[in-house]
Amino acid sequence: MTVIAVRELSRHYRVRISGQRRGLRRLLRPRLSTVPAVQDVSFSVGAGEIVGFVGPNGAGKTTVLKCLSGVLHPTSGAIDVLGFTPHQRQRDFLTRITLVMGQRNQLLWDLPAWDSFLANQAIYSIGAADFRTTTDELTELLSLGSVLHKPVRQLSLGERARCELAAAMLHRPAVLFLDEPTLGLDFDAQDAVRSFVRDYVRRHAATVLLTSHYLDDITSLASRVLIIGSGRIAYDGALGDLVGFEHEERVLTVQLETAEPVVVPGMDSLRQDGTTVVIRASRAEASAVAAHILNHYPVRDIAIAGPPLDDVLRKKITKAARA
Repeated sequence: MTVIAVRELSRHYRVRISGQRRGLRRLLRPRLSTVPAVQDVSFSVGAGEIVGFVGPNGAGKTTVLKCLSGVLHPTSGAIDVLGFTPHQRQRDFLTRITLVMGQRNQLLWDLPAWDSFLANQAIYSIGAADFRTTTDELTELLSLGSVLHKPVRQLSLGERARCELAAAMLHRPAVLFLDEPTLGLDFDAQDAVRSFVRDYVRRHAATVLLTSHYLDDITSLASRVLIIGSGRIAYDGALGDLVGFEHEERVLTVQLETAEPVVVPGMDSLRQDGTTVVIRASRAEASAVAAHILNHYPVRDIAIAGPPLDDVLRKKITKAARA
């Protein structure tokens, strides 16, 4: 079942042009230009999918999420989320989605997170029994037992991020728009957020559209990736197809018995530090390079592996966005 359907979405902004005009004339008759943030974007997301939405800064990711959640009105095009038009901001729609932005806070700074939870209970008209069940579940999944009753200003960044996520999930949304949810968090806090999203989707068959510059977020959660560049969709497909392991280079790491210089004919990408040699070669060349080294040098150990997934994905994303 299609949960999110976007057809030829465009969103333009009017911005002031700085120039030679001064004083009252510049104030009353500013020069404006139209800047397209998103141009003719189309895609769909099915129920229970976790889709990574990636691209360089300024590519239009957050603009798309704001249009999908009803924060922004699109300039043109059509959006359907759970059968609703987001910018109409109907109550039934707003109670079934959530938008989490890593750089925005909703918790009251001087009050415990629990007080903000109670406020959200009233806002979303959550019954007492459902509220108790949901808070118990979120407390378990996000390990919040020791922090719920501390003032938010006394919490660490990771604790605050987990509480923000819980507050956004109290009404059990069916669609999650997550914009940089692990921004600025340490490794443990990032893992906690990822585990929570994974468990929440498994328990409630929720749909997730996730933006992040931490590629671990994308590779650990999403099986499908949307790449946006200059406001347009540059790629929409499986993460595995994007990476394309069968065409990627291989990294050979060789440990020699002695620190003698290694030369491989036709191979420029070779680095040597004492007895350790690292060579990058295409998949087709890797076996021949390994055989050459084994036949001509005293090898103590040799390993052949693909390049780090983050490196491959980063190159692919940059290439697709620029194209």
